[in-house]
Amino acid sequence: MVSLGNVLFNGLAYGMLLFVISVGLSVTMGLMGFANLAHGAFAMLGGYVATTLMNRAGVPFLLTLPIAFVAVAAASFVLERVLYRRLYRAGELDQVLLTIGLVFMAVAGATYVWGPGQQPVRMPDYLTGQWTVAGIDIGVYRLFLILVGIAVTAALVLGIERTRFGAMIRAAVDNPRMAQGCGINVNRVFSLTFMAGSGLAGLGGAVGINLIGLDPGFPIKFMVYFLIVVAVGGLGSIKGSLIAALLLGVFDVGGKYYVPEVGAFIIYAVMVSLLLWRPAGLFGRR
Repeated sequence: MVSLGNVLFNGLAYGMLLFVISVGLSVTMGLMGFANLAHGAFAMLGGYVATTLMNRAGVPFLLTLPIAFVAVAAASFVLERVLYRRLYRAGELDQVLLTIGLVFMAVAGATYVWGPGQQPVRMPDYLTGQWTVAGIDIGVYRLFLILVGIAVTAALVLGIERTRFGAMIRAAVDNPRMAQGCGINVNRVFSLTFMAGSGLAGLGGAVGINLIGLDPGFPIKFMVYFLIVVAVGGLGSIKGSLIAALLLGVFDVGGKYYVPEVGAFIIYAVMVSLLLWRPAGLFGRR
């Protein structure tokens, strides 16, 4: 029971991190209908922004998080205006070819600027250590990841479902021509939505550098994980992405702990089973 509690806690922390990074992709693919395989590159950029600020400028870790969000959002705004916007109405193959090309460019650029190795990271003292409750080891850093995931979930639910801008997003997605006729600037709404989704990826990449590491192969290494979260949760569903990320985190950690010889195969078995049961995802629209 103690080992099960540790697995559940660590899996929950890992799942929350995957949610923070992946939910932006769910928004981009589900609400905007754009197959953005370069989402992991934005997460990697956020991680490099945070590590560079910490290691070279001495910026505190917590302060690097909003900076990473803003920096990645600004970079995504430029790419959205220059590249992405041209392919909003193109086919999925064109979108995949563009974004996978951006992934390879990001990997090469990160290798040239920061080198091919893992980035050294030292967490502040208040995020190190752990508590033991009923035999379960509760790491402070992992608890922090869970709290960040809860905060992001609350902000997204309130922002999309309870604000005027959220209503504009839903209107622009459901019927862009009607929304344009009602005075909504659809292009601007899509730009801001894309910036927010990419910024969340950057935030996740920055906050998770001590758990999942950071090297130039990051976008390729975790691309499948992000896509699994989106596919299992359902396109455009925040609740679905959250549940799918938590399931993925728990099964991934549990599989590697209890049956290490099988490794990550368990998460693919879970994914296939869930998609056979609900092809559109847990909370996706057909």
